[in-house]
Amino acid sequence: MRAMVLERIGEPLQAVERPLPEPLAGEIRLRVEACAVCRTDLHVVDGDLPQPKLPLVPGHEIVGIVEAVGSGVDPARIGRRAGVPWLGHTCQSCFYCRSNAENLCDDPLFTGYTRDGGFATDVIADADYAFDLDPGGDPVSLAPLLCAGLIGWRSLKRAGDGRRIGIYGFGAAAHIITQICVWQGRQVYAFTRLEDAAAQRFSLDLGAFWVGGSAELPPEPLDAAIIFAPVGSLVPAALKVVRKGGRVVCGGIHMSDIPAMPYAVLWGERELVSVANLTRQDACEFFAIAAAAGVKTHTILYPLEEANRALADLRAGRLSGAAVLVP
Repeated sequence: MRAMVLERIGEPLQAVERPLPEPLAGEIRLRVEACAVCRTDLHVVDGDLPQPKLPLVPGHEIVGIVEAVGSGVDPARIGRRAGVPWLGHTCQSCFYCRSNAENLCDDPLFTGYTRDGGFATDVIADADYAFDLDPGGDPVSLAPLLCAGLIGWRSLKRAGDGRRIGIYGFGAAAHIITQICVWQGRQVYAFTRLEDAAAQRFSLDLGAFWVGGSAELPPEPLDAAIIFAPVGSLVPAALKVVRKGGRVVCGGIHMSDIPAMPYAVLWGERELVSVANLTRQDACEFFAIAAAAGVKTHTILYPLEEANRALADLRAGRLSGAAVLVP
């Protein structure tokens, strides 16, 4: 099998040949059809997230065909299409797992971080954390749903049922969740870098009600705001645009430090919350919602061996939609 491997933090991924792995008990092996590139991959490669498994194959938005199963796994899964997300395994015994909050598990494994991921031609996954996908779907279009979609959906649920939703950082997650909001009859207020005309056009094309710079005030207070950009200074900015009783959701796994801010921007029973990882229930909900809403992902294709270029384009903000690696 071929894989793009992170040998040391901060260095480019290396193309390597490895023996084809065999699944152990409870595992499956997939032939990778597509793997989207997530900002979390950048946080891993750049060292923002501590103690990754090294050497490491990144990638956690994986779509592939099951080609082998370990003991205890239904052999009927062979030949089926499956998706592998960020949450790769949980202990099922800690307080959080027993409290229906497996996303907060005390002893988890994460795909493309603490276990090898999908920047490869083949990948091993825990069978219980790999979701059956539409066999007739386009694997490239499906791949961004495995994280950008799932984390976006969990963030939107945390934002509540309000009609006016602000979104900061118009990347892969935002372009999916905007389509769902529009389908639900909500108004999306897209906040981008002031000079990013391409992102503003993109958000309007997807049905955003209003677009503006991240420091601008919308024409009316919002019910909630979701921050996908990993920029801590957006937290007080978002709190200023939500109404009293409104909520700001931080949807990323990593963010730069939140600056000191006046208590007045939080007062009025405004809430600031974060989203951590995902649950399998999120996936069950989201894939049905995405299909009903007719979500169409916007993707930019890269050959597997050009993973470093895809990461560089994401880091530089040169992407509209999602980068996807294809072996």
